[in-house]
Amino acid sequence: MSRVAKNPIKLPSGVDINISGSQVNVKGPKGNLALVLHPDVCLNETDGEYIVKPSDGKSFAMAGTFRALVNNMVTGVTAGFQKKLQLVGVGYRAQLQGSKLNLALGFSHPVEYSAPEGVTIETPSQTEIIVSGCDKQKVGQVAAEIRSYRPPEPYKGKGVRYADERVVRKEAKKA
Repeated sequence: MSRVAKNPIKLPSGVDINISGSQVNVKGPKGNLALVLHPDVCLNETDGEYIVKPSDGKSFAMAGTFRALVNNMVTGVTAGFQKKLQLVGVGYRAQLQGSKLNLALGFSHPVEYSAPEGVTIETPSQTEIIVSGCDKQKVGQVAAEIRSYRPPEPYKGKGVRYADERVVRKEAKKA
């Protein structure tokens, strides 16, 4: 059996899981999340812990995947997730106006990005962006979309990068 799926999902206080058929709803202090289980996977409660098992006895990989998804939902509604982005380059700056993020990334025009529902964007300084929310997939997708406007380039290192990202620099062309 999958080693990931063997681990039970422990619920912190204030979190409720509601299972109706193949629909799983997780409710916590930071919000509500929903997931539709794969037909080959079932979620069972034993002694206040939840265990994901393959319903056909063969789909161990799928059970591990859905155990991770449900555990991320529990973590998201309690603590939440966040990604930090940095803008590196002369004149590169970010400014938040309402729910829209205005980016100056060296283009002839400003780039506007509006955050989807359930994701909040903060700009503690002009060169930092913090994307946070309770859905791990949405937070990662928003951070990736913002980064895709100007990914870091290898010669000068300019662009939008994750805070923990290491950009490998190349040597310039020799004459």
